[in-house]
Amino acid sequence: MNKIITIFYLFILFNTTLFAQNNKLATAFSNSYQFEKKGDYINAQKEILAVYQDKSYEMNLRLGWLLYNEGEMIKSKEYYEKAIAIMPYAIEPKLGIVYPLSSIGNWDAVLETYLKILKVDPNNNLVNYRTGLIYYNRKEYAKAIGYLQKNINLYPFNYENLILSAWAHLYAGQNTEAKALFEKCLLINIEDESAKAGLKLIK
Repeated sequence: MNKIITIFYLFILFNTTLFAQNNKLATAFSNSYQFEKKGDYINAQKEILAVYQDKSYEMNLRLGWLLYNEGEMIKSKEYYEKAIAIMPYAIEPKLGIVYPLSSIGNWDAVLETYLKILKVDPNNNLVNYRTGLIYYNRKEYAKAIGYLQKNINLYPFNYENLILSAWAHLYAGQNTEAKALFEKCLLINIEDESAKAGLKLIK
């Protein structure tokens, strides 16, 4: 009987400690969000750092975001890398690390990150668009068209995909395809200046 009572009290003690720890973490995150709302990224970080655990995906992700907003791109990148290492298949930290990478102008790393995401989620609308945009800016129009076409197959009447794909087709010398896409853009907005400009170049 005494053994059962001892086990019961140990169970209560363990769960009480676990609850207190989780409550402390939840409070730290809550306080961090409140400081972020005020634009106080330093104190928002301090709340997380006060309870920081190196193997915590959530803490590393949070610090990566806060440091990016503070303008600390290298440190932001490091915390996002930790989050990625903890959960290598997660898309969330990869989308996050793109912010500091693009801010420091490391577009090769940005593209590499997007391609890794697309291996896990090949139909990701945002990432296909951004990958297409990178290739478009590099004047690799055939590659840009490939990624944008995935989106158009899934979202045939989305303006951002249509207009970028239209210009990519135009610069790739595919006037028939470009014309059809520009005309679709005018169905979305008859006054669209970009679509009108594109059609003038074809005519």
